[in-house]
Amino acid sequence: MSNNSKAAKTIENEYSVETTIGKKIGFVERLGYGSGDLAVNFVWASMGMFIVYFYTDVIGISAAIVGTLMLVSRLFDGITDVAMGVVVDRTNSKHGKARSWILWMSVPFSVLTVLLFTIPDVGQTGKIIYAFVTYNLLVLAFTAVVIPYGTLNSLITQDQNQRSILNIFRMFLAQVGVILVSNLTLPLVNSFGGGQSGWVLTYTIYGAIAILLFLFTFKVTKERVHIAQEKKQEKIPLKVSLKALIKNKYWAIIFGFFVIYSMGTALWQGSTIYYAQYMLNNNTLTGILTMAITVPVIVGFLFMPALFRKYGKRNIVLAGSIISIIGTLIIMVDITNIYYVIIGQIIRGLGKSPFTGALWAFLPDVIEYGEYKTGVRNEGLVYSAGSMGQKIGVGLGAALVGWVLAWTGYVGGAAVQSDSAIFGINVLFLYLPLATYVLQSILLLFYKLDKIYPQVEQELLERRSL
Repeated sequence: MSNNSKAAKTIENEYSVETTIGKKIGFVERLGYGSGDLAVNFVWASMGMFIVYFYTDVIGISAAIVGTLMLVSRLFDGITDVAMGVVVDRTNSKHGKARSWILWMSVPFSVLTVLLFTIPDVGQTGKIIYAFVTYNLLVLAFTAVVIPYGTLNSLITQDQNQRSILNIFRMFLAQVGVILVSNLTLPLVNSFGGGQSGWVLTYTIYGAIAILLFLFTFKVTKERVHIAQEKKQEKIPLKVSLKALIKNKYWAIIFGFFVIYSMGTALWQGSTIYYAQYMLNNNTLTGILTMAITVPVIVGFLFMPALFRKYGKRNIVLAGSIISIIGTLIIMVDITNIYYVIIGQIIRGLGKSPFTGALWAFLPDVIEYGEYKTGVRNEGLVYSAGSMGQKIGVGLGAALVGWVLAWTGYVGGAAVQSDSAIFGINVLFLYLPLATYVLQSILLLFYKLDKIYPQVEQELLERRSL
């Protein structure tokens, strides 16, 4: 028997039930896994695109207060991500480590989504308090479902290629969610009579759909990677896990990438409705502008697995950053010309496709490197730290949307805005996202895990065969 065969046989014993190396995941399970992010994006995408607008233009809360609310809530939520990661690592239910939480939190997540928009008429201070409480409760529920969901990838399979395919399904359906929300939300709100009641009814529908999708994910996915019973009993102290995480240099790089990328995404998502309304004079173009950037992402997914295998995730994502820079510069040629804007958005979408395809696929590789480097394997903590970077980035981006609008004199609900407010909208939609593309490109130059990953994988196989 060859060394590789012995190693694979040892893994089959160490990881109970079945070996996951080289095992293909079926289409239904891939679809089920991806459906979890479709459920998430009925809330996540809409929060990015509409929540600031809802607070400022529908409820009448000042943009500066909204910006501060976004930042404080997301920073707090980032901390709870780490706690949830520890909880997932220590969960041992009949449904597994991750799937249990998807089942338990699907209804609370959806109910809190509706409550977020059900702000009572209790005066300005009362509205701010209600918004702060419900927003934070929702992001806590979001954490309790999305950390286990992200961790599920590494529990379904250890095969790097299968994980990448699962991630493609996840991000493909996430983009479908973005398209649906961006194009259906305002028409649905208007069809229900507009105003706050229209938003509440719209998100009641979204919440019900999210529950069904989460239950589908729970039903058809399977956790195959189970550490042998004797190893499960060896609980790793939190201090040791955190120390191992800090020593993982590629986790630090990907964490920074999550922050910068998520901030850029939050900036253009949060400002798109303002750009459509005041630069293009039609807020219903929000859906078209979002589709222009999202459809190319979906099309690009068809080519990502082959490109990742041939050139490596880092190199393709770096190329995507450069393409996104080019797309932004095209919009700047004529910022009020719908054709330039759509063409620029399409090119930004092509550049975004590698980010979306590889973003969460980086983390399983980082988990393996962490075990290779330190001997400590902590899936939940690594995923929670990645999610924390996303939350911090989104918080900073959403906060900047509110703060820049306030600093430049934006008046919520006004038919005409001042020149300074128009400049602020352009800063949010164009100049700040451009800066994030440049920063993430620089950061990726230091990520070299793709080159050494085969060595890491082989070393781990050999260790487990001892």
